[in-house]
Amino acid sequence: MNAFIHFHDVSKSFGQTLVVENLELEVKKGEFVSLLGPSGSGKTTILMMLAGFEDASSGAIWMDGERIQDLPPHKRGIGVVFQNYALFPHMTIAENVAFPLQMRGMAKSEIRERVAKALDRVRLGHLGERRPDQLSGGQQQRVALTRALVFEPKVVLMDEPLGALDKQLREEMQLEIRELHRRLGLTVVFVTHDQGEALTMSDRVAIFDKGRISQIGSASDVYDKPANAFVAQFIGETNLLKAEVASQDHRELVVDFGEGARIRTPRPASGDVAGNVVVSIRPERLMLASEAGDNSFEAGVDDVVYQGDHLRLHLSRGALRFVVRCERRNAPPAVGSRTHLRFDPADCTVFAA
Repeated sequence: MNAFIHFHDVSKSFGQTLVVENLELEVKKGEFVSLLGPSGSGKTTILMMLAGFEDASSGAIWMDGERIQDLPPHKRGIGVVFQNYALFPHMTIAENVAFPLQMRGMAKSEIRERVAKALDRVRLGHLGERRPDQLSGGQQQRVALTRALVFEPKVVLMDEPLGALDKQLREEMQLEIRELHRRLGLTVVFVTHDQGEALTMSDRVAIFDKGRISQIGSASDVYDKPANAFVAQFIGETNLLKAEVASQDHRELVVDFGEGARIRTPRPASGDVAGNVVVSIRPERLMLASEAGDNSFEAGVDDVVYQGDHLRLHLSRGALRFVVRCERRNAPPAVGSRTHLRFDPADCTVFAA
């Protein structure tokens, strides 16, 4: 990869607490990379080190071929958008957007021209004289984004910028940010704990667990080919089922879930496994059948949950529990009835326990 941003063996500790451990991360110019993980996994700390608001304990951070650790934040050419927008309440919208240009000593005439163009681009040109408290949450978010972009930074960092918005506005802003990224060729590093947001917006997603990258790849890679059980469970929803290997050949395993359920699965990428394994299968990959067939077993219907565009079925077989996502075009089985579950072996992933 031709890296525009490169974290090389970067670690960060706060006192005795190691927050980021031996990080190796590369971002290409013009790429949109999301850092995704639970609270405390190191995502925001990585963003703050890149912005210059935190110092790395060890390792090196490079941007555009230059080691940037010793550069102050305002000389790194990075725009930052925070969750709380961080707008100046005593300034008008136009003055907020102009602020980073003034700090860089730009001429007043050029500042006026740039601010006007930038606000028009996000459809806020008519609101330049208002103050932040006179705008909606979505409008404030657009102002914060515009202020981060107006000085044409090399990189834009976003730390949970949509967290305070309602669902509909959040989805609209996701598409708006993605469109700005594509149109302007921005390099974006985006921190979120929202899986759907990361999958929707990113060229690649880096999934963090306890200060380390568990997996990095395209949205389809991390969703369809999780590297481990943590990723499978953290990205989207999955059924994680404990099983025991009954037999295997060069292509497949036969695993036993107990309760009389024995099915075929693909061999894991690591090769031979024995003993206990964990099988991951997404709810939308499990299918219902009226009778027994290849790679199927019977289960009881415990609950049917209406969710608008689909139904969630909760099923069980003894101690085993399953969630199935079904389209609404067919009538679901009745609660208390029994049905057969089946799936294609290629639709599940096996991990060593």
